[in-house]
Amino acid sequence: MTEPRRILVTGGSGFIGHAIVDGLAGEGHEVIAADIADPAQPRGDVDYARLDITQPEPLAQIAAGVDSIVHCASVVSTRQNDGDTVWHHNHGGTLNVLAACEKHGIERLVHISSASVVFSGDDIAGGDERLPYAAVTLAPYAASKIAAEKAVLEFAASQSRTRACALRPSMVFGPGDARLIPSILRQADSGRLKREIGSRDTLQDFTYIDNVADAVVAAEGRLDAGSPLNGEAYFVTNGEPMAFYAFVETLLRGLGYTPPTGRVPFWLAYAGAAVLEAIGAARGRNHGEDRVSRFAVKYLVTGKHYRIDKARRDLGWEPRVTLADGIERTVAHLTQQPGA
Repeated sequence: MTEPRRILVTGGSGFIGHAIVDGLAGEGHEVIAADIADPAQPRGDVDYARLDITQPEPLAQIAAGVDSIVHCASVVSTRQNDGDTVWHHNHGGTLNVLAACEKHGIERLVHISSASVVFSGDDIAGGDERLPYAAVTLAPYAASKIAAEKAVLEFAASQSRTRACALRPSMVFGPGDARLIPSILRQADSGRLKREIGSRDTLQDFTYIDNVADAVVAAEGRLDAGSPLNGEAYFVTNGEPMAFYAFVETLLRGLGYTPPTGRVPFWLAYAGAAVLEAIGAARGRNHGEDRVSRFAVKYLVTGKHYRIDKARRDLGWEPRVTLADGIERTVAHLTQQPGA
């Protein structure tokens, strides 16, 4: 039986954070879910706190007395004109978490990073953790996540009290997803999702939400003294590469939509995204995440899938929900929603 610990989860009300909170609480840990937003479905056995991770003092106060931190809070945006906000939260917020760990001597830290930290725009087939960080990043989000992950792993190597590791999921989806699936459905509802971009020959990694939560629980549990996880990064995916539009087609057919029937050349989609971003920047406002950015277009047409052998070995973890089952569960959840 695992000894119960007091664990702070930043971003604990978000899609991934909520699943992590459920997983840790289910293991009997005393969990504090801290977020700038209130939880949609609060648990009676979890403490909730309002927190902006860009504010170091409130973060340090909430972190007092905890044994572990799972740092999940971040801003996800692929638009260039969101750069200041993204960096302030993703890198600045992570530095505040590290300061709280140092101040209170917190023993364990699991940092939720991203597979995008190694993506420079070229195809990656079966890449592993030996891949270097991207020398060229296509969006402030990826650049900020690289800086944040580096800071965490360097912190783990620089002192002896806090043991830390980073997990790198790729395209997380499932019930409660507020980004990937809703964006696909908005495109389908608006009639804009009529054509595919690029080729189906390029494979992507997707990760079902429960598999991410399982990996976090496993990592937090193994960050004990002398742990091989300390200072390491791990790709965490379903391990079942699939073409992006094959994923989209399976999802849409399950929900009764007509999948895309045509194809748009990459250069045309990329140019269109550039125009939309330029218009948004000139008007001093964002054009909306449901309208594709240049980063999103490039990300979708480039093959990216990773080996998860290292996570299997060191975390003692295995994706327990297959990609097909994950899509089926997501479709079932969506069709049960009011007004579906």
